[in-house]
Amino acid sequence: MSDDTIRLVTIGRIVRGRWRLLTVLAAVGALVGYGTSLLLPPRYTTSASVLLPGAWEERELLTQSQIATSSVVVDRAAATLGWSGVGGRGLRDRVSAKAADGNIITISGTADTPERAQQLSDQVARQFVAFAARIAGDNTDPEAAAGPEALRKIVVQTSRRITDLADAADPGNTVESVQTRTELAKLRTALQEAVNKLDQADPAATKANMVVMGPAARPTGEAPPTRTQLVVGGALLFFLLAVIGHLTAARMSRRLRTEPEIAAALGSALLGSVDVPGERPAQRPEDRGPWARIRRLLGVDVRWDLPAPQASGDEAGRRIRYRRVCARLREQLPAPRRLLVLVPEGDEIAHRAAGQLVAEAESDPLLRVVGVSVSRPLVPDRDDESGALVVLSADSWTAAELAGIAEACADATYEVVGAVLAGAVRSRPARSVGDPPDGGAPDDGTPALAVGADAGRGSV
Repeated sequence: MSDDTIRLVTIGRIVRGRWRLLTVLAAVGALVGYGTSLLLPPRYTTSASVLLPGAWEERELLTQSQIATSSVVVDRAAATLGWSGVGGRGLRDRVSAKAADGNIITISGTADTPERAQQLSDQVARQFVAFAARIAGDNTDPEAAAGPEALRKIVVQTSRRITDLADAADPGNTVESVQTRTELAKLRTALQEAVNKLDQADPAATKANMVVMGPAARPTGEAPPTRTQLVVGGALLFFLLAVIGHLTAARMSRRLRTEPEIAAALGSALLGSVDVPGERPAQRPEDRGPWARIRRLLGVDVRWDLPAPQASGDEAGRRIRYRRVCARLREQLPAPRRLLVLVPEGDEIAHRAAGQLVAEAESDPLLRVVGVSVSRPLVPDRDDESGALVVLSADSWTAAELAGIAEACADATYEVVGAVLAGAVRSRPARSVGDPPDGGAPDDGTPALAVGADAGRGSV
């Protein structure tokens, strides 16, 4: 699994193999989300819009939105509302403003009830308009305030002087007199247009006329995150964390899967692989107790990352594999000897394979099965055994654990003569007597391959 690409089929295997655990964790996440919703009071949000007439630049609209949420505006709104225990400092976090298209400032207010949310938005909007009008109309610089008015007076006096000059000009109809009066009239018209433009450009006359575009709508639902969103979000978060945890653990797994890796870790040759019909592991004494029952209930007592067992042949086909392993084992021994069969504790597949191997070997060689702990491996002292045979399943043990078994054998002066790899398969229904095996001759009850020196040497 450590080198596999994470695909949807992998996630599907996690869901199928750990659906009980994932369901429990999702329920726990939903409870956490529900508890969080109880700690967070419900909130309602609504908005009021303020129209800013005239031409405004983007930075000016940004300035106005900041003014709408300033402490002056919010404090005035809090004083007007007069809510018990709620001041301007408490309302600042509940008010926001942003500039929208069309010179519109949207002011949003959040409160614990729909009525208060509506009142807050409306009151902040009104206080913002009033404060903006005061800023536009209040000029503390006397010279800047007197400048436009003095300019208007000068323009009026100049216009009168132009009229007097036009009247004093030659009343005749000469070309020079007509041109003079025409030029003076044009000058008077230009001055009047300049005064009109000055009036139109006055910020106090234009930009101060902000308008609140109606009252804020009363909210009909809670502002996110709602209680339903928190419950669903908590369940989904715990589910995803559980899946990610399974994927991370599988990617970081150091269990050996291939035959060359297992043989290298044991420092011995691999004699072959055998098939074991997959079945539910038998309950062992150490599997009893409350925690063991919880593990079985949640389905975590069975690994999910093991590949699905493949369909195997019948019983006769599986026995052929055991006989071939026995034949290769005899080839490794110069004379009939006793061997110690080491099986890692907790490897149920390997235990069943070792029992079947002993049954097939009969007494040539004589095999004795012994379980060995992988955490603290200890091999019994030599009796009359001359070597050790390791039987284990793939993708169950790390290189360090297998190296520990090999070191324990060396410490007890055992030579590891070989290793046998056991794998779980799906057993097929038994054939009736006389039915030929897959592509073979009819089964007449005689063994397909005898255990002896002339046993087959074919690959397993």
